[in-house]
Amino acid sequence: MIDLQQSRNEIDRIDKQIVALFEERMKIANDVAEYKIKTGKKVLDKERENEKLRVLQAMASNDFNKHGIAELFTQIMSMSRKYQYGLMSSYKHELPLKEIDSLHTDEKLKVVCFGVKGSYTEQAMEEYFGTDIESFHAPTFKEIMEVIKGGKADYGVLPIENTSTGGITDIYDLLVEYDNYIVGEHVVKVQQALLGLPEAKLEDIKNVYSHPQALMQCSKFLSNHPNMNPIECISTSDSAKKVFEDQDITQGAIASLRAAKCYNLKVLKESINHENTNSTRFIIITKKKEFIKDANKISICFELPHESGSLYNMLSHFIYNNLNMTKIESRPLEGRTFEYRFFVDFTGNLKDPSVKNALLGIGEEAIGCRILGNYKTV
Repeated sequence: MIDLQQSRNEIDRIDKQIVALFEERMKIANDVAEYKIKTGKKVLDKERENEKLRVLQAMASNDFNKHGIAELFTQIMSMSRKYQYGLMSSYKHELPLKEIDSLHTDEKLKVVCFGVKGSYTEQAMEEYFGTDIESFHAPTFKEIMEVIKGGKADYGVLPIENTSTGGITDIYDLLVEYDNYIVGEHVVKVQQALLGLPEAKLEDIKNVYSHPQALMQCSKFLSNHPNMNPIECISTSDSAKKVFEDQDITQGAIASLRAAKCYNLKVLKESINHENTNSTRFIIITKKKEFIKDANKISICFELPHESGSLYNMLSHFIYNNLNMTKIESRPLEGRTFEYRFFVDFTGNLKDPSVKNALLGIGEEAIGCRILGNYKTV
């Protein structure tokens, strides 16, 4: 019978040699990094790595070991690149966005928010900036982006994610389309209510208007009232405005208590969303390439080569640099079948060495990596 302890001792001996060889390899990687820094050569040389993997696999004695060798050396070369990025990032001092002490919040401040009066976005805007500002509304997400791009407002406020229904995909697409940046974030607890005309009763309501996200948040309530027909509207506040303007007793709106007061509507039923913790995350955007000095969250987007392991290799930059990834979202790329752009949120500040290291690696290895903003949740 094989002596297990003897086998373990042999494995320990071999592992010790592997560690010594790995450290020797990383010392040489340091020399390679210095050469690349001086010459401006990119760290990733995909052709060289693929050729090396083919040569190493050919040395293995069977198919299982060939696969194992490919996996092992893929990781070793990945670690070598990350080590080189760490050395290179210390030479690159220029920040992609300008650091500022705080947002510009003087009396001339102009802020645009999505929807009409009485919206949750308006609430987020006032809680973030206060009421001593010049503010106005825009009816669509795209129009908010256009207003900011054209300089007609300093900041814009948009919903981007709900705890019950997830990310708002239109916003992610617009963040890529427009050269605007996220400089702030604010979370609002959302308590949806069914609103109607002052003389209406619950049983009178036949058509219920609201934004698609709000209808999803209240889907259980609506399924328990089959006589109510859900109809999509551009925003929750627009749906309340419609009920007020149409003066039709059979119409209801899913919106906020704020909207009920705004349009003199009756609250037929409070808290009809099925998640008690229902909250919406709002982003503050600007066309200025800025970030607040104590920002602690970063949003980026990137595309990847359509090949095995590419997403895994990209996410390894967060793990290696001990960065906490808080969200990942994917959106299909236009004109390309089953290929995606990824949006990632993670904690950190653009001045942090670990962040610089990760962004340098992702920027070199991904396709079209872009920083969408560095900000702080209020």
